[in-house]
Amino acid sequence: MLMNITCPACQKEGTISLLEPDYNGPYRCWKCRELFTMNIHNNKVLSCEPLSEEDYEKQKAADDLRKKFKR
Repeated sequence: MLMNITCPACQKEGTISLLEPDYNGPYRCWKCRELFTMNIHNNKVLSCEPLSEEDYEKQKAADDLRKKFKR
């Protein structure tokens, strides 16, 4: 499912592809490249907070670690 997202920084519309109607994680604007943490529930954006590159890397490392131990 594709969901339209309006970037809070540059106001350009982009899309995010979701398998489920709920998502909590990073989103990068295709135009301005700003990072955000998106909280989506039932295909509606509940919150969108700025995310630093450093915090993004920490989240990615934690997710990779979780995936590694799920095997």
